Amino acid sequence: MAASYELKASARDRVGKGAARALRREGLLPAVIYGDKKPAMPITIPVKETTITLHKGGFTAQIGIINVDGEKHQVIAKDYQLHPVRDDVLHVDFLRVAKGATLTVEIPVQFLNEEICPGLKKGGVLNVVRHTVEMTVPADSIPEALELDLANAEPGDSLHISAVTIPEGCQPTITDRDFTIATIAAPAGVQEEEDADGEASDEETTEEEAASE
Repeated sequence: MAASYELKASARDRVGKGAARALRREGLLPAVIYGDKKPAMPITIPVKETTITLHKGGFTAQIGIINVDGEKHQVIAKDYQLHPVRDDVLHVDFLRVAKGATLTVEIPVQFLNEEICPGLKKGGVLNVVRHTVEMTVPADSIPEALELDLANAEPGDSLHISAVTIPEGCQPTITDRDFTIATIAAPAGVQEEEDADGEASDEETTEEEAASE
């Protein structure tokens, strides 16, 4: 499986908030590698390179390499902590990825043919219900994105996971329903007309009932 990034790291002996603050002053981040039935390994990684990798997107859905003092570990980022105000990266948890393993990751949804979508051309609005879908996937073939084609979507349509071609070996973690990915909201004017028609019909029905009485 091809790695999308590689970060140099060093093993660390000190743990705790004080040690973490000292590391950050040196341009380093505390992190840990765990899993694959091996002991957890506390490490330090560079702030700058880690932040760049994170901002490229897909950080928690891509295989990476952590080079710990010359020993390479194949991993996937499972969690990271950000500063509540500055959004600086404070800590990262990496999961070891064994050969043949399956992973549960969030896969982004990519919408195709927005420019020719009938519903959007008629003034509708794309409401995205899920920007990502949690999937169980093979570690050696994690999809970059799930593609949802809007070429035939009309105003009022709901687009479900069944409209997505799921890559081989992958499966959504939600299996008990055909959940919604996005909807095409009808233009405001059309919706107002429909509401007005509905109110008129209700009034006519009330009048007819009154007359019959």
